[in-house]
Amino acid sequence: MAQAMKIAIVDDEQDMRQSISQWLALSGYDTETFASAEDALKVLGPDYPGIVISDIKMPGMDGIQLLKKLMGADSTLPVIMITGHGDVPMAVEAMRVGAFDFLEKPFNPDRMSELAKRASNVRRLTLDNRALRRELSGGTQIMNKLIGASPVMERLREDILDLGQADGHVLIDGETGTGKTLVAHALHAVGSRAGKKFVLVSCAALEEEVLSKRLFGPMMPEDAQLPAIEEARGGTLVLEDIEALSDTLQARLLSVMNEQGTPAETRIVAISNLQEAGKTSEDVLRPDLFYRLAALRITMPPLRQRGEDILTLFTRLSEQFAEEYGCDAPQVSAQEAAQLLQAPWPGNVRQLINIAERAVLQSRRGSGTIASLLMSDHEEMQPVMTTEGKPLKEYVEAFERMLIDNTMRRHKGSIASVMDELCLPRRTLNEKMAKYGLQRSDYL
Repeated sequence: MAQAMKIAIVDDEQDMRQSISQWLALSGYDTETFASAEDALKVLGPDYPGIVISDIKMPGMDGIQLLKKLMGADSTLPVIMITGHGDVPMAVEAMRVGAFDFLEKPFNPDRMSELAKRASNVRRLTLDNRALRRELSGGTQIMNKLIGASPVMERLREDILDLGQADGHVLIDGETGTGKTLVAHALHAVGSRAGKKFVLVSCAALEEEVLSKRLFGPMMPEDAQLPAIEEARGGTLVLEDIEALSDTLQARLLSVMNEQGTPAETRIVAISNLQEAGKTSEDVLRPDLFYRLAALRITMPPLRQRGEDILTLFTRLSEQFAEEYGCDAPQVSAQEAAQLLQAPWPGNVRQLINIAERAVLQSRRGSGTIASLLMSDHEEMQPVMTTEGKPLKEYVEAFERMLIDNTMRRHKGSIASVMDELCLPRRTLNEKMAKYGLQRSDYL
């Protein structure tokens, strides 16, 4: 559930502040009150996570002056002004300056709740888009999240860079939990549309009628959003679970795509997340839509094909969770490293995230093993082995690389400390670091 939006209430009359605050709090809002505009300005900044309700007539700085200050700092902040009976000129002035709307005293509390809901929806959308733009401001930041040195990950990053520069629609498929949505973000971030809108819609999360309106409209007057196809104009529209679209909506989507010119006004990135055995996106999408989407295609590699990436990811994730929970990350033994490499990982990276968090929690309690966590993730409780074994040499090298990487990270690149802990002469350590592509500068 989305976090409740804040509402800042600015009014010099204590009874009015309290009554508005109590009513809105009952509606589920997180309210805070200010007796003057000057006090409010100490808190209300450009990224204030909510909206403002302010009286116009106040001693000192009045509501109009406050509104001008707020609009100067963040012109998208919704401000609802409270005016006295008959103060039409002041209400008009407030709207001209940039007020979201106004309430005339004495006002109906239900009307105030309705306005607060509309304004909060607009604010949430603004803040979400702002956060997304910050996250995607550099393609490098997103690409760095695609961790791994395995050949399949190197190829994936190359495909993202190539397809990101192209302008056609894209189909991303692969097993659940492999990071398809992250790749959709990356495609947008490294391409020419990086500064434009990025809109994501889950086709499986909405009923058909609601989904149709969300994608194509018409939207209701109280809705803060445009239809997704309009909202994403010039940018990227990501459709998660594309296979959930009915035949009718598939036909309508294809019609919209055909109406667009070349290059497409809105780039569509379709994500297929089929769970049924033996089914592919080609089986469930109408052929003309499938071939339009699949002209550019990325198939995500399953985690079990990524080799040593599994240990790298587990180490990074466990370190992050250890920091979050205020404890040390668990130390992985050679046997546990082999078990991580051998596991079939049906849930892929999403499952690995879950295992890493649980490993940190049980390590903090001083009990449990990684093997028990892997076993508990399988209904049949069979030994965690992939269908294809690997030579012992590969397991040993993967563990050795992980051990040196972890030790270098822990000692922040101090060669002397690493040599001492691992009982390795400098020449041997240097040779092994060169062999595994580890550079001291990465740990400083």
